[in-house]
Amino acid sequence: MAKIKEIFTSIQGEGPFIGYKQLFIRFCGCNLGCAYCDTDFDKGGEYSAEELLEIIAKHRDCHSVSLTGGEPLLYADFIKGFASESILPIYLETNGTLYNELEKVLNFISFVSADIKLPSSTGFRPLWEEHDKFFATASQKLLFAKAVFGKNVTQEELESCCKLCKKYNIELILQPLMLGKTIQPDSLFMQNTLDSCLKIYSKVRLIPQVHKFIDVI
Repeated sequence: MAKIKEIFTSIQGEGPFIGYKQLFIRFCGCNLGCAYCDTDFDKGGEYSAEELLEIIAKHRDCHSVSLTGGEPLLYADFIKGFASESILPIYLETNGTLYNELEKVLNFISFVSADIKLPSSTGFRPLWEEHDKFFATASQKLLFAKAVFGKNVTQEELESCCKLCKKYNIELILQPLMLGKTIQPDSLFMQNTLDSCLKIYSKVRLIPQVHKFIDVI
Protein backbone atom coordinates (compact mmCIF):
# COMPACT_ATOMS: atom_id res chain seq x y z
CA MET A 1 0.00 0.00 0.00
CA ALA A 2 1.05 3.58 -0.61
CA LYS A 3 -0.33 6.91 0.61
CA ILE A 4 -1.41 8.94 -2.40
CA LYS A 5 -2.70 12.48 -2.29
CA GLU A 6 -4.53 12.47 -5.61
CA ILE A 7 -4.88 10.78 -9.00
CA PHE A 8 -5.99 12.79 -12.02
CA THR A 9 -5.48 13.30 -15.74
CA SER A 10 -4.09 16.57 -17.02
CA ILE A 11 -1.70 18.13 -19.49
CA GLN A 12 2.00 18.03 -18.70
CA GLY A 13 3.13 21.62 -18.26
CA GLU A 14 6.86 21.25 -17.58
CA GLY A 15 9.89 20.22 -19.60
CA PRO A 16 10.10 18.68 -23.08
CA PHE A 17 6.87 16.66 -22.69
CA ILE A 18 4.73 19.81 -22.48
CA GLY A 19 1.32 19.29 -24.05
CA TYR A 20 1.08 15.53 -23.56
CA LYS A 21 -1.90 14.16 -21.67
CA GLN A 22 -0.75 12.20 -18.64
CA LEU A 23 -2.24 10.30 -15.75
CA PHE A 24 -0.76 11.88 -12.63
CA ILE A 25 -0.31 9.87 -9.44
CA ARG A 26 0.77 12.26 -6.67
CA PHE A 27 2.38 10.55 -3.71
CA CYS A 28 2.32 11.96 -0.18
CA GLY A 29 5.48 12.84 1.69
CA CYS A 30 8.85 14.29 0.76
CA ASN A 31 12.40 14.03 2.09
CA LEU A 32 12.98 17.74 1.43
CA GLY A 33 11.09 20.95 2.20
CA CYS A 34 11.65 23.51 -0.53
CA ALA A 35 10.64 27.06 0.31
CA TYR A 36 8.66 27.44 -2.93
CA CYS A 37 6.72 24.19 -2.64
CA ASP A 38 2.94 24.70 -2.81
CA THR A 39 1.77 21.14 -2.23
CA ASP A 40 0.18 19.80 0.95
CA PHE A 41 1.37 16.22 1.38
CA ASP A 42 -0.35 15.30 4.62
CA LYS A 43 -3.79 14.27 3.41
CA GLY A 44 -4.30 11.30 1.13
CA GLY A 45 -5.69 7.82 0.75
CA GLU A 46 -4.16 4.34 0.75
CA TYR A 47 -3.93 2.50 -2.58
CA SER A 48 -2.76 -0.96 -3.49
CA ALA A 49 -0.76 -1.81 -6.60
CA GLU A 50 -3.79 -3.62 -8.02
CA GLU A 51 -5.99 -0.54 -7.58
CA LEU A 52 -3.49 1.67 -9.40
CA LEU A 53 -3.18 -0.79 -12.27
CA GLU A 54 -6.97 -0.83 -12.64
CA ILE A 55 -7.01 2.98 -12.83
CA ILE A 56 -4.16 3.04 -15.36
CA ALA A 57 -5.99 0.52 -17.54
CA LYS A 58 -8.87 3.00 -17.89
CA HIS A 59 -6.63 5.75 -19.29
CA ARG A 60 -5.14 4.28 -22.45
CA ASP A 61 -5.48 7.68 -24.15
CA CYS A 62 -2.71 9.08 -21.95
CA HIS A 63 0.86 9.35 -23.15
CA SER A 64 2.27 8.05 -19.86
CA VAL A 65 1.83 7.82 -16.11
CA SER A 66 3.53 10.60 -14.15
CA LEU A 67 4.61 9.53 -10.69
CA THR A 68 4.96 12.81 -8.84
CA GLY A 69 4.65 14.19 -5.36
CA GLY A 70 6.02 14.90 -2.90
CA GLU A 71 8.78 12.45 -3.63
CA PRO A 72 7.66 9.19 -5.29
CA LEU A 73 10.94 7.41 -4.55
CA LEU A 74 9.99 7.28 -0.88
CA TYR A 75 7.74 4.48 -2.17
CA ALA A 76 10.35 2.77 -4.36
CA ASP A 77 9.50 -0.76 -3.22
CA PHE A 78 5.82 -0.14 -3.88
CA ILE A 79 6.52 1.38 -7.31
CA LYS A 80 8.65 -1.61 -8.21
CA GLY A 81 5.66 -3.81 -7.47
CA PHE A 82 3.28 -2.23 -9.98
CA ALA A 83 5.29 -0.30 -12.58
CA SER A 84 6.42 -3.44 -14.37
CA GLU A 85 2.78 -4.32 -15.10
CA SER A 86 1.63 -0.89 -16.28
CA ILE A 87 0.23 -0.72 -19.81
CA LEU A 88 1.51 2.88 -20.05
CA PRO A 89 5.11 4.11 -19.84
CA ILE A 90 6.17 5.38 -16.42
CA TYR A 91 7.41 8.98 -16.16
CA LEU A 92 9.11 9.62 -12.82
CA GLU A 93 9.19 13.19 -11.46
CA THR A 94 11.69 13.35 -8.65
CA ASN A 95 13.79 15.76 -6.61
CA GLY A 96 16.88 13.90 -7.78
CA THR A 97 18.42 12.99 -4.42
CA LEU A 98 17.39 9.41 -3.55
CA TYR A 99 19.78 7.58 -5.85
CA ASN A 100 19.74 4.37 -3.78
CA GLU A 101 15.97 4.16 -4.09
CA LEU A 102 16.14 4.91 -7.81
CA GLU A 103 18.20 1.78 -8.34
CA LYS A 104 15.24 -0.31 -7.18
CA VAL A 105 12.85 0.97 -9.87
CA LEU A 106 15.08 2.00 -12.76
CA ASN A 107 14.32 -1.11 -14.83
CA PHE A 108 10.59 -0.44 -14.62
CA ILE A 109 10.39 3.21 -15.68
CA SER A 110 10.80 4.85 -19.08
CA PHE A 111 11.60 8.48 -18.28
CA VAL A 112 13.15 10.41 -15.42
CA SER A 113 12.55 14.12 -14.81
CA ALA A 114 14.98 15.16 -12.09
CA ASP A 115 15.17 18.44 -10.20
CA ILE A 116 18.35 20.30 -9.41
CA LYS A 117 17.66 22.02 -6.11
CA LEU A 118 19.26 25.47 -5.98
CA PRO A 119 19.90 26.80 -2.45
CA SER A 120 18.76 30.29 -3.51
CA SER A 121 15.29 28.86 -4.27
CA THR A 122 14.93 26.01 -1.80
CA GLY A 123 16.28 27.71 1.29
CA PHE A 124 18.56 24.87 2.34
CA ARG A 125 22.07 23.51 1.73
CA PRO A 126 23.48 22.61 -1.70
CA LEU A 127 22.75 19.06 -2.90
CA TRP A 128 25.31 18.80 -5.72
CA GLU A 129 26.79 15.52 -4.48
CA GLU A 130 23.38 13.87 -4.20
CA HIS A 131 22.35 15.11 -7.64
CA ASP A 132 25.59 13.88 -9.19
CA LYS A 133 25.13 10.38 -7.79
CA PHE A 134 21.48 10.40 -8.84
CA PHE A 135 22.28 11.40 -12.43
CA ALA A 136 24.97 8.75 -12.63
CA THR A 137 22.45 6.15 -11.50
CA ALA A 138 19.68 7.35 -13.82
CA SER A 139 21.89 6.92 -16.87
CA GLN A 140 19.94 6.80 -20.16
CA LYS A 141 16.54 7.02 -18.44
CA LEU A 142 17.26 10.63 -17.45
CA LEU A 143 15.10 12.69 -19.81
CA PHE A 144 16.05 16.11 -18.47
CA ALA A 145 16.99 18.09 -15.39
CA LYS A 146 14.92 20.99 -14.11
CA ALA A 147 16.18 23.90 -12.03
CA VAL A 148 13.70 26.33 -10.46
CA PHE A 149 15.32 29.76 -10.14
CA GLY A 150 14.30 33.12 -8.72
CA LYS A 151 15.75 36.59 -8.59
CA ASN A 152 18.35 35.50 -6.03
CA VAL A 153 19.98 32.82 -8.20
CA THR A 154 23.76 33.08 -8.26
CA GLN A 155 26.21 32.68 -11.11
CA GLU A 156 27.91 29.91 -9.15
CA GLU A 157 24.64 27.95 -8.99
CA LEU A 158 24.04 28.34 -12.72
CA GLU A 159 27.56 27.22 -13.55
CA SER A 160 27.23 24.18 -11.30
CA CYS A 161 23.91 23.26 -12.97
CA CYS A 162 25.36 23.53 -16.45
CA LYS A 163 28.49 21.57 -15.61
CA LEU A 164 26.46 18.78 -14.02
CA CYS A 165 24.15 18.45 -17.03
CA LYS A 166 27.07 18.67 -19.43
CA LYS A 167 28.80 15.84 -17.56
CA TYR A 168 25.85 13.55 -18.30
CA ASN A 169 24.88 15.13 -21.65
CA ILE A 170 21.30 15.86 -20.63
CA GLU A 171 19.03 18.82 -21.29
CA LEU A 172 18.72 21.48 -18.62
CA ILE A 173 15.34 23.18 -18.26
CA LEU A 174 15.45 26.52 -16.44
CA GLN A 175 12.07 27.07 -14.78
CA PRO A 176 11.42 30.58 -13.42
CA LEU A 177 9.86 30.67 -9.97
CA MET A 178 6.13 31.41 -10.15
CA LEU A 179 3.82 32.84 -7.49
CA GLY A 180 0.46 31.66 -8.74
CA LYS A 181 0.37 32.71 -12.39
CA THR A 182 2.95 35.44 -11.88
CA ILE A 183 6.53 34.76 -12.89
CA GLN A 184 8.84 36.20 -10.24
CA PRO A 185 11.91 37.12 -12.35
CA ASP A 186 11.26 39.76 -15.02
CA SER A 187 11.80 39.16 -18.73
CA LEU A 188 15.25 40.70 -18.87
CA PHE A 189 16.43 38.71 -15.87
CA MET A 190 15.17 35.48 -17.43
CA GLN A 191 16.87 36.24 -20.74
CA ASN A 192 20.14 37.08 -19.02
CA THR A 193 19.94 33.89 -16.96
CA LEU A 194 19.44 31.78 -20.07
CA ASP A 195 22.25 33.56 -21.93
CA SER A 196 24.57 33.05 -19.00
CA CYS A 197 23.94 29.30 -19.07
CA LEU A 198 24.28 29.02 -22.84
CA LYS A 199 27.82 30.35 -22.58
CA ILE A 200 28.65 27.21 -20.60
CA TYR A 201 26.37 24.55 -22.08
CA SER A 202 24.30 24.44 -25.27
CA LYS A 203 21.47 22.12 -24.15
CA VAL A 204 19.61 24.67 -22.03
CA ARG A 205 16.02 25.90 -22.42
CA LEU A 206 13.84 28.24 -20.40
CA ILE A 207 10.28 26.99 -19.89
CA PRO A 208 7.78 28.28 -17.29
CA GLN A 209 5.02 26.14 -15.81
CA VAL A 210 2.73 26.21 -18.84
CA HIS A 211 -0.15 24.39 -17.13
CA LYS A 212 -0.72 27.38 -14.86
CA PHE A 213 -1.36 29.63 -17.85
CA ILE A 214 -3.97 27.32 -19.36
CA ASP A 215 -5.72 26.74 -16.03
CA VAL A 216 -5.12 23.03 -15.60
CA ILE A 217 -3.80 21.30 -12.50
